[in-house]
Amino acid sequence: GTSHSELPVSKKSRKPLSIYLVDVVEGCRLPVLRKNQENEDEWPLAEILSVKEIPGRKLYYVHYIDFNKRLDEWVTPDRLDMKKLQFPKKEAKTPTKNGLPGSRPSSPEREVVSAHSTAGYSSQTLTCCNSKLRFVNIILSVIMWRKRKANCGGTDEDSQDSSDGIPSAPRMTGSLVSDRSHDDIVTRMKNIDCIELGRHRLKPWYFSPYPQELTTLPVLYLCEFCLKYLKSLKCLQRHLTKCNLRHPPGNEIYRKGTISFFEIDGRKNKTYSQNLCLLAKCFLDHKTLYYDTDPFLFYVMTEYDSKGFHIVGYFSKEKESTEDYNVACILTLPPYQRRGYGKLLIEFSYELSKVEGKTGTPEKPLSDLGLLSYRSYWSQTILEILMDLKPDNGERPQITINEISEITSVKKEDVISTLQYLNLINYYKGQYILTLSEDIVDGHERAMQKRHLRIDPKCLHFTPKDWSKRGKW
Repeated sequence: GTSHSELPVSKKSRKPLSIYLVDVVEGCRLPVLRKNQENEDEWPLAEILSVKEIPGRKLYYVHYIDFNKRLDEWVTPDRLDMKKLQFPKKEAKTPTKNGLPGSRPSSPEREVVSAHSTAGYSSQTLTCCNSKLRFVNIILSVIMWRKRKANCGGTDEDSQDSSDGIPSAPRMTGSLVSDRSHDDIVTRMKNIDCIELGRHRLKPWYFSPYPQELTTLPVLYLCEFCLKYLKSLKCLQRHLTKCNLRHPPGNEIYRKGTISFFEIDGRKNKTYSQNLCLLAKCFLDHKTLYYDTDPFLFYVMTEYDSKGFHIVGYFSKEKESTEDYNVACILTLPPYQRRGYGKLLIEFSYELSKVEGKTGTPEKPLSDLGLLSYRSYWSQTILEILMDLKPDNGERPQITINEISEITSVKKEDVISTLQYLNLINYYKGQYILTLSEDIVDGHERAMQKRHLRIDPKCLHFTPKDWSKRGKW
């Protein structure tokens, strides 16, 4: 169904001789030159999302097929391999429903899928052993997962982060959630070139609905304390003479060393919360911005120095969640990534759940980076418990999945999916064996030695509110 245009190419380069004879339009696909992580040339297939003319040449906005959208970019014509140009297919037009800002999609039946069926684990006993001769009987007491066909239409991007027993369907309750049916060509393109936030300059990864007149600026300036956006450095300097904030609004509920957490009510601090969402959307692909922040709490992590409390990352959380979600959105800003702050945010979210006396789980789908952080956190947390179990009067100690869940506040489904992901569960002589190999044990010990940032529960001053008893948030 796809036609190809065969054009002559010069022997010295892949640039076609008739590059300007064929009109490359939106929707076309062709190989595009890009540098990979090893700084080597490669020619992945890409889709043309937009074309613009500047004096003297054309520019093409491309999305590399099977690559994360954060790599999308504007390219010049000499990077296009015209010999393998594919024109877009003609498709019948189908009616679509347009979502409005602040609107809430209906709630389809959620798809809950296990990578491996957990039915066999119900009411079974597992023996946990490793090469250091520690034996544990783990009695699985779990609810059975059933595969259900959801009514919502997922995409590859929705499901790619959701393997290994992690529920994959997007949640549709009005938070900052994925809603690919409302995706259009505008929201598929990065619209902000650069953001200056304090001492950092950030290159956005994705579209964010900042006002249209700001999208043509070479740099968008943000006050790093109130997150107000301004069009010039002069405007920012004038704003800073009036802005009294040196930390996020709301209550400081945790401080240890230079790390603090602030709890912000999305109703009481609406402007700050909306500005935070606009900034976060630059780095979160799976989230659709909704302007109703009233139902949410925002927990902002900061790093303190002589100039104030600088934002590192945050997570949002519903005041009332019927599905035990303890995180709606979670983000570590790019300058602070790969330094342990992501796990610290996750650990803090579970510490709040412990104080609330609940188990929790993040909303799905997780981003690719979010999934990696959660898998790593769950693995380390569960292995920490299993390896600390000691024999009781010569007998093998026992622990149930329920007990692991209660100790960690990690939801049972996530405990099971993590054990499956680590490939720890085996069936042997009529019972399930949980085997902690020497590689698993050594790898865990090495990982924990590198994990210097931890939450100290004694430094948390948090009193949960019962939002169900309040007429309004």
